[in-house]
Amino acid sequence: MPSNRPVTPSTLSVKDLPWQISWQKDKCSLCGSCTAVCPVNAIELGVFRKRHIHAAIDLARSSSTNYEIFYGIRQKTDPAYACIGCGMCNMVCPNDCVIPLKSDEADKLRYHIDRGGQPRRRGGRRNDGGSLLDRIKFIRISMLTDPALDAGRHEFEFRTLLGRVLPPEESLAHFKENGWAPPVREIYPLIIGAMSFGALSPNMWEGLQMGVAYLNEELGMPVRMCTGEGGCPPRLLRSRFLKYVILQIASGYFGWDEIIHAIPEMKVDPCAIEIKYGQGAKPGDGGLLMWHKVNKLIAAIRGVPEGVSLPSPPTHQTKYSIEEAVAKMIQSMYMAWGFRVPVYPKISASSTSLAVLNNLTRNPYAGGLLIDGEDGGTGAAYNVSMNHMGHPIASNVRDCYLNLAKLGRQNEIPIFAGGGVGKNGNLAANAAALIMLGASGVVSGKYVMQAAAGCLGSEGDRCNICNIGLCPKGITSQNPRLYRRLDPEAVAQRVVDFYLGFDTEIRKIFAPLGRSTSLPIGMSDALGIDDRDIAQRLQIAYVV
Repeated sequence: MPSNRPVTPSTLSVKDLPWQISWQKDKCSLCGSCTAVCPVNAIELGVFRKRHIHAAIDLARSSSTNYEIFYGIRQKTDPAYACIGCGMCNMVCPNDCVIPLKSDEADKLRYHIDRGGQPRRRGGRRNDGGSLLDRIKFIRISMLTDPALDAGRHEFEFRTLLGRVLPPEESLAHFKENGWAPPVREIYPLIIGAMSFGALSPNMWEGLQMGVAYLNEELGMPVRMCTGEGGCPPRLLRSRFLKYVILQIASGYFGWDEIIHAIPEMKVDPCAIEIKYGQGAKPGDGGLLMWHKVNKLIAAIRGVPEGVSLPSPPTHQTKYSIEEAVAKMIQSMYMAWGFRVPVYPKISASSTSLAVLNNLTRNPYAGGLLIDGEDGGTGAAYNVSMNHMGHPIASNVRDCYLNLAKLGRQNEIPIFAGGGVGKNGNLAANAAALIMLGASGVVSGKYVMQAAAGCLGSEGDRCNICNIGLCPKGITSQNPRLYRRLDPEAVAQRVVDFYLGFDTEIRKIFAPLGRSTSLPIGMSDALGIDDRDIAQRLQIAYVV
């Protein structure tokens, strides 16, 4: 990683690094493309001295030695410049002579990276490719028992509700007493997760917005996107496309001066307001936008000086209990938009999630609950938080749904789930599993980056430098030299493509259940897994 600390002698060798750069001298033309494009400056032009020994024919005479001096590519061994395996050098090499290779040795970089007393921060997701959601099978297939549907020819209309859904009699009583009924939105069950304008580059953000607008206005799919912390461009706040956006307010309140000032000029209301209390990648910690990415534009939107790191507090500092948070935050956000916009909290998956949910059931202002599991991604987090903290999303959602069912309110408060959905590419299957465990919809962020823009990061710790603004694809960088590599229109096209692909796959899962116009929320008898303990924990079938 690039570092502001002085470079000190390294005790590492190239063989100790997790990624090693293979270079073929006979193919290389020394064009310098690989060294120019490397986002972490892991390779440099070096001078090599190679010894040649010539054995004499006459054994009585001594052999002669000479040396060859040549220029070539050399990998740095300083931990601050360790190769991240992004492969950009290979992509630009005209001779296909350089490529990063994963080492089979133990990753000794972990022992050497914490220099100057600063543990490593990175972006991406935890270094674990496994996923419980990928192990869940769909075992209920209607054949002669129920009418199955044709996934290719039947007409499907999958929608979910965002907002508090009170029973008719309670809704009428609430309206008579308060003069308003809780607002509800009908949306597509896959939401683009919170990735802020600042965490993402301007081109990436514009591409996502264009794709979402096309899906809504041309294809009739009510897809929604969350802004993340930090506000959004002023022109979006005053446009008709704001209705496709969920505005997030987090503990740093970055960008909210701009939003509040724009309310009188808004042509339409936003889809909803999300209050972030926690995130799955670093539970109990606030957000962080590092100084590398706080340029003049981001500083202006967030109302901060340019070039300073922007950490958010771990909590909203004026609220110290669930009750106070609901009373102050949720009700004030409702009032700001005249009780027309749903408001809901986002929390980290935790053993305390049930306590939060139980409180929300008692308050008609709560528009739902978003739970972010341990596999959630982030722009910047310490390794120890990302890899060792958090709660799995499947069991957390299941516990919350079953608790709502006991209270008879499973159809009133929607639960949305995120954190590792689609981490291995199985987005539709993971989403369907969470819905059948009790979620009303799912949220995905990193999958969108990978599908729409070709993010190079992986759960094997490849790339994952979203935090320092050197993204080789220009997805998470505020450097114009980098983000101009990204075509917003190409991103928009890919957003549309993967949503259409998701829609087709989820039809293939729901059609055998006989569902075409409603989601099988909580339909756990359709699920099975080949692990007896997990089956018992999730209260689904054990199948082998």
